[in-house]
Amino acid sequence: MLRRTARRVREGDDPLDAAQERRVRAVLALGGVPQADLPDGVQQVRLRLLERAAKGDEAPRDVSAWAAVVASNFAMDWHRARRRQERVGERLASLRQLAHPSGEDTSVLSLAVAQGLDELPDQQRQVLVLRFFADLPVRSIADELGIPEGTVKSRLHTAVRALRDRLHEDEVV
Repeated sequence: MLRRTARRVREGDDPLDAAQERRVRAVLALGGVPQADLPDGVQQVRLRLLERAAKGDEAPRDVSAWAAVVASNFAMDWHRARRRQERVGERLASLRQLAHPSGEDTSVLSLAVAQGLDELPDQQRQVLVLRFFADLPVRSIADELGIPEGTVKSRLHTAVRALRDRLHEDEVV
């Protein structure tokens, strides 16, 4: 697959097919990356795929799963960077950015789930998004993240429970 990707890149084609790009965008969006930053995230996934091909590294078993994990890692990095910026802003006593709801029509449940995801620790959010929104099996998540399957299951259980409690607390469900 990676050789085909490298060949497509040499021929000027996109290393991500349309389905993979949609999946990457979905993982980024569900990981809390704002719409304006989605193109950067997709480009980062493409860049990592190109770097991997240029190095001659062994192809991932499932390029689509690999791309979803890279997208999830980008989302986590985006959140870390945002937190750093917020801390610097507070130290400099600059204006805080207020969370403004988007102009898009969104349901109360969607907003509550998004807020609940934002409040989860990075590792829990990552496995939850990869499992339920990228539809990756536990084994693939464990392989791609380099952690035991039991750890993935534990993080999933904890994340689902926390999200469910949050939705009950907000009286959404």
